[in-house]
Formats: sequence, C-alpha cells, structure tokens
Amino acid sequence: MPPKSAKSKDAPAERPILGRFSSHLKIGIVGLPNVGKSTLFNTLTKLSIPAENFPFCTIEPNEARVNIPDERFDWLVQLFKPKSEVSAFLEIHDIAGLVRGAHQGEGLGNNFLSHIRAVDGIFHVLRAFDDPDIIHVDDTVDPVRDLETIHEELRLKDIEFMERKIEDLEKSMKRSNDKQLKLEHEICLKVKAWLAEGKDIRLGDWKAADVEVLNTFQLLTAKPVVYLVNMTEKDYQRKKNKFLPKIHAWVQEHGGDPIIPFSGIFEKNLTDMPEDEAAKYCDENKVQSAIPKIIKTGFAAINLIYFFTAGPDEVKCWQIRRQSKAPQAAGTIHTDFERGFICAEVMKFEDLKELGSESAVKAGGKYRQEGKTYVVQDGDIIFFKFNVSGGGKK
Repeated sequence: MPPKSAKSKDAPAERPILGRFSSHLKIGIVGLPNVGKSTLFNTLTKLSIPAENFPFCTIEPNEARVNIPDERFDWLVQLFKPKSEVSAFLEIHDIAGLVRGAHQGEGLGNNFLSHIRAVDGIFHVLRAFDDPDIIHVDDTVDPVRDLETIHEELRLKDIEFMERKIEDLEKSMKRSNDKQLKLEHEICLKVKAWLAEGKDIRLGDWKAADVEVLNTFQLLTAKPVVYLVNMTEKDYQRKKNKFLPKIHAWVQEHGGDPIIPFSGIFEKNLTDMPEDEAAKYCDENKVQSAIPKIIKTGFAAINLIYFFTAGPDEVKCWQIRRQSKAPQAAGTIHTDFERGFICAEVMKFEDLKELGSESAVKAGGKYRQEGKTYVVQDGDIIFFKFNVSGGGKK
C-alpha cells in the first residue's frame, strides 16, 4: 500500500480566491475598438479545437477553445501511447470594443459590459502601434489613456451595481432583523468605498467572509487581468516599443498584473503559413509566437490548474480550480468518485519523468496515498479509489 502523505504535504492556506468555484471558466478579450482584438481572436480561432470534440455544447461564433500547450502532457502521451488523448483547454470570448461612457450605455456599452460580467477573466488588449489606415476611437494612439478609459468604465459600472445592491439591502433591512443582511450591508459599504477611491476589487485584501459575498456579485473589477500589448512586427522582433515603459509603469502602479507584448499581424501571418514554413520564418528572424504564453498565462490567471489521469487507454488533463481538494477533483471525472471518495493515489509528474515508470515511482517511495484534505497540485498524476453503495471499489 502506498505511504500516507504527512499533513505538511498539503498546500499552505492561501488567500481566498475571487470568482466562481468552477472548472468551466472562460476569459474575454476586452479593449477599445480597433486595437487588434479581432485579429487576435481570429488567430486563436484557427488554433481552436473542433466543436465536435465537445458533445452537447454549442460553440458560438465569438467563442474559441484552444488547447493548453504542455510538454508534460506530450511526454505522458509518448510514454503511454494511449488510444485517446485529451489536453486541457482555455475558452476565450471575443467581446466587442468598449468606448468612453459605456457604463451609461454609450456604444451599446451595457451589452458589452454584461458580456464582460459573463466571463471569469480579461485579456485586456492595448494598441501600441501607429497606423494611419486604422483609425483610433480617440484619434491618437495613447495606450495609457486607453487603459484608464477601460478601467474607469469597469469601475463606474461596479459602483453603479453596488449602489443598487446597497439600496435593495436597506429596503430588506427595514422589513427584517436578519443578521446576515446587516453583515452583507457592511461588506457592500466597504466594497463601494474601495471602488470610490479609484481601486479595483481584485487588488483588495479581502477576508473570507467578504469574498463569499463578493463572489455572488461577479464584479467587473474583481476579474483577473492579463494585459496584451499589440505592436508592429518590427517592434515585437526587436523587443522595443516607445509605449512599453509607460504601460509597464502604469500597470505596476495599479496591481502589477501580467503584461505580454505580442504582434497581432505577425501572429496572423504565422497561422496563415504552412507549419514548416512558419518554423523556418521564426528561426530565421529569431522570433517566437507569443500565443502559447498568452494561452498559458490566461489559464493560470483565472485560477485553473489540471491534474492528469494516465494509462494505455487514455492520457487526459482534468481542469479544476486552484485550491480544490482531492474529492472535488475526483468529482470532475464522475460525481460517484466524489460521493464515494476513499483516497487519491498520487504521483508527481517530475518523479515519473525522473524514474521512468509507475513501478519505479512506487519502489522509490514516491507514490503517495492522499485523503480528503489533500489540495491537488498542478500536474499531479492521480488514480482515485472510491466506493458507492452497491457499486464496489474502483
């Protein structure tokens, strides 16, 4: 029998996560008009997984699902040569351009803001290129001004939402002495005050009780952000752009979220080329696509990780939210696995790669048995044992 893991192997307690507790999370491409959102989305769409790979699921024209590039997955496929292989994916939504005044309905702003409310994270595309043929909604190219426009619109919409929520709670409090209403009201006042100071919700140090209430609101500024700076191919190749230092300084002052420079036109051209030609072009110009980094960073930003199940029948990535415990992870495979959870037998990917086989991992004492409190780590290879009445052990 595998050794039981010591409690110290459980992940340390982390700050409570803002956002939905789900493995079906998605990220939206957001920005002003004409900054390169559709070029990026169209590039990703060319890389997307065919819709028929997802039974009972309609993929709308503005949605794409793209595989997460992962050398660990590729290595497991090589090792087991399975009949079936299923990688992790990121679901990306293309959201139409926002304009100043969107929170008041400018440019169909309320529709666009509701689309942002429906996603779990934001790819914020910034235009850092001059092109006389592509008009800018504010006439001149100024990414920092654009940053402030979008942030302001999202924040003002959140303030408007909180004002309505506080009003509703105050009406309810007149009719009831429910302590929960009073507690929620206090949290809402604190949240509104934070927003009124010009700060985004995701940057606050919220207590678990605050987060529980905040997660019912799906506030726009609570969503994680990855900044994608769209520049010319020349600037991207030489890794220089006149706007980058200012963008970097602004982002550091406002929470330090990830920034990824890319070139929409370069990525578009690359996906239009045959694979061998694209590889040769990158090699000759000493440049690489930013798309894999964009996909991986977006996936991590919305607090998703995955574990593997691996064998000759199938190698599969199972997406879960960070901080998920073993029974919740088991439930992504089948609800019976969670209901009748006995234990999780866990190998670390690194141990399997180093030692070469499951039996060698066991012989090396690295194959562990974990209980209900185990927090699953990214890249764990897991075999679940469960027992459901009348079903027996699997």
